[in-house]
Amino acid sequence: MSTPTKAVSSLGLAAPAKPRTPRSSLRAPLVGLVLLGILLMSVFASLLIGARPIAVPTVFEALLELDPANSDHVVVASRIPRTVAGLLIGAALGLAGAGMQGITRNPLADPGILGVNAGAALAVVAGIHFFSVSTLHGYMLFAFVGAGGAAALVYVVASLGRDGATGLKLALAGAAMAAGLGSLTNAVLMIGQEALDNFRFWQVGTLGARDVPEMLSVAPFLALGALAVLAGAKLFNALALGDDSAVGLGFRVGRGRAVSAAGVVLLCGAATALAGPIGFVGLIVPHAVRAVAGADYRWLLPLSMLAGPVLLLLADVLGRVIAPPAEIQVGVMTAVLGAPLFLWLLRRGKKVSL
Repeated sequence: MSTPTKAVSSLGLAAPAKPRTPRSSLRAPLVGLVLLGILLMSVFASLLIGARPIAVPTVFEALLELDPANSDHVVVASRIPRTVAGLLIGAALGLAGAGMQGITRNPLADPGILGVNAGAALAVVAGIHFFSVSTLHGYMLFAFVGAGGAAALVYVVASLGRDGATGLKLALAGAAMAAGLGSLTNAVLMIGQEALDNFRFWQVGTLGARDVPEMLSVAPFLALGALAVLAGAKLFNALALGDDSAVGLGFRVGRGRAVSAAGVVLLCGAATALAGPIGFVGLIVPHAVRAVAGADYRWLLPLSMLAGPVLLLLADVLGRVIAPPAEIQVGVMTAVLGAPLFLWLLRRGKKVSL
């Protein structure tokens, strides 16, 4: 019996070419190893560097056998929560940004640009002012509602018209929504002094506001969101060819987008509740990873989870030493570092194909 390939050839048609291994899949593991090494160095730098310098052996001593009577050990211990926060929040924002870009097929998609952070911030402010919310889980509940509501509203607005929710319309609707929600947030803060006092420090984005038990209580939500987004990797690759092509390949586009979007909302809501709205991580990280590892989402998503904490931890370390003895919060530093880095990536002419 003839094989399918021979049968096709006998009909005068070209046999299907043997699939080739994408270049991105060959270099992506190497990029992952490099990122893992840089991440480990970033974690150590976060424990080592600050307004008070600590010797390298002292860091290891404090980690292996903490002595509460040793002031250097106490300093190292005080830096552990913000390091853990940098790992969790950086991974969440990096993955959320890559997931958003896959869902919307828009290289400018980002929790800040699409209004998700603004929605979470408005909901938290409303919770503080109208419901006297003051706990992390209260912040998280309102942040989830605000992030989900903003994401849904942006998609509905962008879907109006003949072409549906195109990448450009999503970016424009998200920018308009972020501006409008920001104005409402400022209006609530103007009439509520208590909300202003509680919100002022949180708004700029900080890694030092939570302790480890609080962050671990949020970790299940981050893990659930991460699983939902990572499960959409094959769908995002198909969506890069267009919705019709994805449907033709057997994907249930609507359901897949909804599950992935729910994962993004979980990631953004939990990260915003922990540290406040931190911008540029979800925008810069996927672009940088895509430039060196390719656009295959099977690699892009996990590598963004590694690169996000690198950017956030290094920005936090730089913020501690740039103007001693004061500290510049990480939300400010990511904007300072992110804007020129994004312009540099664009100037290099790297293609941001999805």
